[in-house]
Amino acid sequence: MRVALAQINTTVGDLPGNESRILKAYRSGSDSGADLVVFPELTLTGYPPRDLLLKDAFVEANLAALDRLAKATGKAGLVVGFVGRSGRNPGRGLTNSVALLAEGTIVALRHKTLLPTYDVFDEDRYFDPAEANDPVPFRGHQLGLTVCEDLWNDEDFWRERRHRLNPAARLVEAGATVLINLSASPWHLGKERTRHAMLSQLAAKSRVPVVYVNLVGGNDELVFDGQSCVLDSNGHRISQARAFASDQALVDLRASQPSNPESPCDEQRLHDALVLGTRDYLEKCGFRSAVVGLSGGIDSAVVACLAVAALGPNNVRGLSLPSEFSSQGSLDDARDLARNLGIAYDVVPIQPPFEAMKTRLAPLFAGRPEDTTEENLQARLRGVTLMAMSNKFGSLLLTTGNKSELAVGYCTLYGDMCGGLAVISDVPKTLVYRLARWINEDALRRTGGLLIPESSITKPPSAELRPNQTDQDSLPPYDVLDAILEGYVVEDQSAEDLIRSGLDAVAVRRVVRLIDGSEYKRRQAAPGLKVTSRAFGVGRRIPIAQRWKG
Repeated sequence: MRVALAQINTTVGDLPGNESRILKAYRSGSDSGADLVVFPELTLTGYPPRDLLLKDAFVEANLAALDRLAKATGKAGLVVGFVGRSGRNPGRGLTNSVALLAEGTIVALRHKTLLPTYDVFDEDRYFDPAEANDPVPFRGHQLGLTVCEDLWNDEDFWRERRHRLNPAARLVEAGATVLINLSASPWHLGKERTRHAMLSQLAAKSRVPVVYVNLVGGNDELVFDGQSCVLDSNGHRISQARAFASDQALVDLRASQPSNPESPCDEQRLHDALVLGTRDYLEKCGFRSAVVGLSGGIDSAVVACLAVAALGPNNVRGLSLPSEFSSQGSLDDARDLARNLGIAYDVVPIQPPFEAMKTRLAPLFAGRPEDTTEENLQARLRGVTLMAMSNKFGSLLLTTGNKSELAVGYCTLYGDMCGGLAVISDVPKTLVYRLARWINEDALRRTGGLLIPESSITKPPSAELRPNQTDQDSLPPYDVLDAILEGYVVEDQSAEDLIRSGLDAVAVRRVVRLIDGSEYKRRQAAPGLKVTSRAFGVGRRIPIAQRWKG
């Protein structure tokens, strides 16, 4: 059997657009000789549809689209994800479903058994699980149709399982000769290695081929990497679609030649994920251009590079917003970065409005020394200016704060936190440095020149809101801070656990206190792109008004 992996980029709620993409890819696969064209999870609605599922008209429209697709099919089968109705009462009333369509009809329907309710997932809020799932006969094969999580619960791979059932094993026991998985598996660093190991072991253990088709594209904070693949009954990968790009791969399940695609470094994968997430967020939200505040530092430089890679230099504008505390070196670095990237660049000093605001507030602040109030005032004046540019030109303002800063609240509400998308808010500072160096190495290979000025990478990081300020006046060194952040936020370790691991007790307790006390800021932050296993956002739900101290 020849299978086409239809790895397409869907938009949540764009039912006509998604239907058109499915039909186009189906016809392409059919014309190429595929017996079966397989699409990702919830292809019709886009993933994740979240509370759109509570709208009855939305569900009905997706079912109508499924009927139209069925009528458009020929001899080749079409396997597609959609939202079904369970008819259960009591129950949620809906199912996360897969349909096999062929020769103008709906041949078979199956439903997702394991509904994830962890991290960014909340499927039990909407769906009822499948009560049974039998193989589907098609062209001499028994197809085991599964949806995403249904393959992620093998007791021989996972030391700690989230579910009692193993749908894949049950299908093989029931006679499935091939496992087909429709997936919408969000990417994070290292995800592809875990996924491949899991699928490979499953195929070898089950002694049947595994066809895995994953969504690609950015939807809100989630980035889907694609990398759809087929593994033979020995667990060898015989085909893999591209990473972070729409693709279609045609695979003969009888093929025995293993495929070993080139494995990029983590920095390249991170770069490509952030570029895709940024591009799709803007395009799917109706924006065509972006504006970035350029401080001359490494964070804004990396965000500007990502924006240019996503949108092109003609659609990115950089603004330098100096005050009396801005160094000449920083101004030069911001100018040189803009020139290297080929983007529009303007300098708008904030010193005049800063002086005017201080004069206006002087009677109210009489007798009080200058402090972080005046520092934050500078950041907020920058935010006002950048938002004015965003409003006037219809450009999305990209914030430039990293995960380390957001964790400890080293950012200003309504100042540098202003914006519509926080591109690197899930990238720790130490990883920002690695990404910046990779961007320059890549540019050097491609063009013979650097994009980010070397001094932006090597100089001590500073907000430049007071004389001779550096980040380490207020924070531990970033390698220490990021180690604490990884343990406390990502791995849910306690402060005492971290201290026992050898981290400095004073630094740990201080950083933990800052993380806990900054939740109110993060709740008001722009949405950020999730690229680590635990990001601030919908996957981490900490109360703001709470008194547990970790």
